[in-house]
Amino acid sequence: MSEPSPASTASTAASRATIVDVAKAAGVSRQTVSNALNRPDRVAAPTLERVLDAVERLRFTPMVSAQQLRRQRASAAGFEVNPSHQGRLGHILDEFLVELTVDAPRHGIHVVAFAPDPTDVVAGYRQTLASGLVDGFVLADTRHGDPRPDWLLAHEVPFVSFGRVWDRPELTRWVDVDGRAGLRAAVAHLADRGYVHVGFLGWPAGSPVGDDRRAGWVDGLAAAGLTTSPDEAEEAVQDLDEATGAAGRLLDRLGAVRRPAGSTAVVCASDLLALGALRAVRALGLEPGRDVGVVGFDDTDVAAAMQLTSVHQPVADAARAAWRMLLAPAGTPPVAQLLEPTLTVRASSTPG
Repeated sequence: MSEPSPASTASTAASRATIVDVAKAAGVSRQTVSNALNRPDRVAAPTLERVLDAVERLRFTPMVSAQQLRRQRASAAGFEVNPSHQGRLGHILDEFLVELTVDAPRHGIHVVAFAPDPTDVVAGYRQTLASGLVDGFVLADTRHGDPRPDWLLAHEVPFVSFGRVWDRPELTRWVDVDGRAGLRAAVAHLADRGYVHVGFLGWPAGSPVGDDRRAGWVDGLAAAGLTTSPDEAEEAVQDLDEATGAAGRLLDRLGAVRRPAGSTAVVCASDLLALGALRAVRALGLEPGRDVGVVGFDDTDVAAAMQLTSVHQPVADAARAAWRMLLAPAGTPPVAQLLEPTLTVRASSTPG
């Protein structure tokens, strides 16, 4: 094979930024760039910001990561962990990370967890990729206006998302659980058990996951022919005290105290909200299940301990599907997967 001509070599060099280019653009030494990428704790904050801006502007990718990207085979994938969720109580993303980590060795890879930067949504992704520790990412906690998918696409970084890419319906790099179907099943279950007034306790409007689950509640009411109005709903953030207060207001509007035992119920967008509903039911001197039905979502360990009926997410299946999608051979078009949840029935939805 003949050697490349000087012109082609120059063209190749010009097309890919080097660490020297980054150093020159940031006005620092090569060693400072290396420290910024591998040991950012050694670099002063203003200098680190200048280097990372140059990395972003030049779209610099360390050689080890570039080689892995060309192979389209991840030896490690990054996963952003968010420690700021209020009242976690067995947050579903904790379980997903565990399942993702457990299944990783089967593929000869591992998970690199990193914390978010509250001032820059993509900073953690940029820094983790630049460090050479990963060559792809598994996203979670997707939401409207999420800048991460577009940033990863622009930088040609492999990724898969646990949760739909809500603002980009044409993207199919995701695996999700059908929350709408889960809430429909929850309402159908309550109707079969004889509850006829079923309210909804969800998150504030605007959460794509929460809105999807609320739509399932509305669907379920219509399918069961129940008379409960879709307006008989309350909302709260993921906080136990707020959930308890919101559930109390909802139970009052539903007339839980005045109506016959076993006729009123509440379906919830999460197990944490459902725990608030259990507290509110007991505060009224009523018994969950016997007097007021309560159903949660996520089927956490806490739900099992509290005898709470809950929609079970097939998280282990989601983790396996995420790895298959991320590690698919180059050129394989990703096919989105919407998994069906099931209902774990316990005492909180057993009247009488």
